[in-house]
Amino acid sequence: MRTNRPAPGATAQAAPDPTARAVPAPAAPVDPARPAPPVGPDPAVAPDPAADPRRWKALGVLAAGLALIVIDGSIVAVALPDIVRDLGLDLTDAQWVSTSYAAVLSALLLVVGRLGDRIGRRRLFLVGTAMFVIGSVLAALAGGAGSLIGARLVQGVGGALILPSTLSTVNATFRGKERAAAFGVWGAVMAGAAALGPLLGGWLTSSFSWPWIFAVNVPIGALVIAGTLAWVPETRQEAADGRAGTTGAAGAVGAAGAAGAAGAAAPARLRAQRLDLPGALLSAAGLAALVIGIIEGTTMGWWTAQAPLAIGPLSLTGPAGLSLTPGLILAGLALLGAFALVEARRAAAGNGVLLDLTLFRLPGFAWGNVTAAAVAVGEFGLLFVLPLYLVDVEGLGLLASGLVLAAMALGAFASGTAARHLAARIGAPATVIVGLAAELLGVSVLAGVLRPGVPIALLVVVLVVYGLGLGLASAQLTSTVLAPVPVAQSGQGSATQSTVRQLGTALGTAISGALLGAGLASGASGLTGEAARYGQALTDTAGSVLPALDGTASSAAIAQLDLVFTDGSRLALAGAALFLLLGLLGAVQVARAARRPA
Repeated sequence: MRTNRPAPGATAQAAPDPTARAVPAPAAPVDPARPAPPVGPDPAVAPDPAADPRRWKALGVLAAGLALIVIDGSIVAVALPDIVRDLGLDLTDAQWVSTSYAAVLSALLLVVGRLGDRIGRRRLFLVGTAMFVIGSVLAALAGGAGSLIGARLVQGVGGALILPSTLSTVNATFRGKERAAAFGVWGAVMAGAAALGPLLGGWLTSSFSWPWIFAVNVPIGALVIAGTLAWVPETRQEAADGRAGTTGAAGAVGAAGAAGAAGAAAPARLRAQRLDLPGALLSAAGLAALVIGIIEGTTMGWWTAQAPLAIGPLSLTGPAGLSLTPGLILAGLALLGAFALVEARRAAAGNGVLLDLTLFRLPGFAWGNVTAAAVAVGEFGLLFVLPLYLVDVEGLGLLASGLVLAAMALGAFASGTAARHLAARIGAPATVIVGLAAELLGVSVLAGVLRPGVPIALLVVVLVVYGLGLGLASAQLTSTVLAPVPVAQSGQGSATQSTVRQLGTALGTAISGALLGAGLASGASGLTGEAARYGQALTDTAGSVLPALDGTASSAAIAQLDLVFTDGSRLALAGAALFLLLGLLGAVQVARAARRPA
């Protein structure tokens, strides 16, 4: 995978003096949000980082930091019913608690990777871990919706600094077979931490209280910071020659030599290395408008205004009695379209971009990202609504709810280890198709069998099937999507896919919550008798009013309310199934593209 080809858009160098010492050509820029082409410093002027005896300890520290942010993306799911009851959250607040973290991650991931190249990945990792710990403290101390959502935003910023720093440091620290093993550890932590999040959240919340799902990050984060200072080397992409490696005096000498030989190519390289501020602002604003529109639509109304949009002390309303929701969604789409246009123009001018749109000319990559986004929407839509149903309708404790969701992890671990063997027999694209078909089957059956009093054992069996598919698809999807990407652009390609998946995560919670809210509002309008008095509370509290009604309301009224919440949950699960179907269709197109001759 080693490459010394010039970065796209760089000006060709003048013919070298035959008497001068040969200088390596500049490597393609590395975007560290996902595995990038492993390039390193000239061994004649810089030490081999693989000789550093601290490298495996450094990997352990980086893995611990990665586990922190991955677990935090799913640990809230099981604790959410308790958070809703304790802080008096409504459905919109509950969506924001889950979505805000992933939304910030997806908005910052591309630009932060470039920032780490410039100022140093170890430094960025330390700042990110410190911010994540501060956000965790604020979340644990939160006394209301605003303070908790704000704390989750701080955590998201910290996570966005941590995620690309971990992978790019691994890429710069390890070589050869050791690099493959280190990437394997990184991938295993990603998958395993996400699966363990709900179980850990259930145990901490039931054994202590929900603030502990955030407070537990503080001592772990402190150990990560200490380990980073002791064992993790500083790495960055040298501005003069574009090479990524361990910095130091030798690296500076090599950079100076390369700068002297770069000649006329230096201005073009400097333009390509500048941060894409317009792209960052447009993409963040577009994503924010889109997510706000989807989440707040339940409260503000989807067309006719039902409530204003409250942003701090401001209260915004639409014109002529119309809701702001359609305008926000259209504005978000327009801003994202403007982002694509700006990226295309910057690339044509030789300036640095956050998103290389030429990659989407590759059918396998384009359809693969559709698949990745759709699958993330479906997966996290399920993870948002199912814990609410298990706790509020089935009356399970938080630990028991976490154990039910752990059935997914059981299936994912079992199939994840077998995925490479299956891929060796039928190919990686076909393995993804099999996995997504199993996921779609599991969610569809779940939406069909869900009802008050459903046997929990049946849900566990269905979730194991879903988890088997999750393990197969997740293990092979990244490599399948990146297979058609040229080596020189693999850093940009992998960063793009990482961002797309995080965007799917944020939209999954938003869309699932919107469907649940629509189902609850529709069902509540048909309640009769005593149950009608609690219809609005059922919608406002995301179902958390149900356990409180035991011993207060009649069994007939509770049965009506349980049925309404179940129907709303089934609607949300049906929406998740539709996105998984879209992902499956995208995977079929990826497989077809892989069979075409290059």
